[in-house]
Amino acid sequence: MAVIETEEQLEEQLSAPSEQDVALMRRLTGDVVVLGAGGKMGPSLTARCKLAVEMAGVSKRVIAVSRFSSSEAREALEASGIETISCDLLDRDQIDRLPDCENVLYLAGRKFGSTERSDLTWANNVMVPAYVAHRYRHSRIVAFSTGNVYPFVSAASGGSVETDSVDPRGEYAQSCLGRERMFEYFSNEFGTPGLIFRLNYAVDLRYGVLVDIARKVFDGTALDLSVSHFNIIWQGDANSYALRSLELCQSPPRVLNVTGPEVVSVRWAAEFFGRRFQREVVFTGQESGGALLNNAAACRQLLGEPEMKLEALMELVAHWIEIGGKSLNKPTKFEVVDGKF
Repeated sequence: MAVIETEEQLEEQLSAPSEQDVALMRRLTGDVVVLGAGGKMGPSLTARCKLAVEMAGVSKRVIAVSRFSSSEAREALEASGIETISCDLLDRDQIDRLPDCENVLYLAGRKFGSTERSDLTWANNVMVPAYVAHRYRHSRIVAFSTGNVYPFVSAASGGSVETDSVDPRGEYAQSCLGRERMFEYFSNEFGTPGLIFRLNYAVDLRYGVLVDIARKVFDGTALDLSVSHFNIIWQGDANSYALRSLELCQSPPRVLNVTGPEVVSVRWAAEFFGRRFQREVVFTGQESGGALLNNAAACRQLLGEPEMKLEALMELVAHWIEIGGKSLNKPTKFEVVDGKF
């Protein structure tokens, strides 16, 4: 992939459908609604869906639902021909007024600020999914979740697999498991086909674990080694997997780990960026040997390998930072070990 110089080019790359995405839209029946479409992944995922529909030459509504605190995000979606609906998902009446849709991509959730307003975290991550799962009980639902529901494991383990026991650390992770349980409950009660999309961690060039590490190296800020390893996946690949997961929905819901194939060392990644930027790398803390790691072998077997390779992604991140590319200023806090975000 050529270097990315502008946000416009970045959005084009994140939104560009693969051949598999287009083929999916030829097979998929019904319209698609994206709930939480105004967040970090929502705009590019919704745009990819719309473009795949157009390239497939089929007639299908693509609807983006969000509070749309950013009018810019809403206007960009509408300019692409995507229907938008402003909705506070904490309001059940507003959810009940949303249009029927056979396919639901659920991206809504709350992470940062979890400690300060734990009540709001639980309302967003457990109550809202219950409202949505009831409203769309006759649809198929891909519900985004996180590998935070797993226990910390060693890098040598290769990461947690879908059949491993969950052991969420901290209220945020516990509420994410609560979100999964709500979709599971309604699937069992109503036969709703579903898929729990356990994602660790999506990266574009404006945010993500790699971006956090690279920016700290570039700025000369010390890197905490408390969490020694991580998983990542290019957001464009995560978008593609999410769309194509609609065909994998079942009842009870299928659980699918989603990430890249590598278990990446924080130290190794930092030293790469140190060489790239010609900066000295400063470390702090001790490597504990434990981390939140996903093994996504099942995802790759079902949906194929991600298109973006780790080394290419690291080069894109480095170049973006060197040219002063925009940051969302939303650090992942991947180094947190107590689950307090």
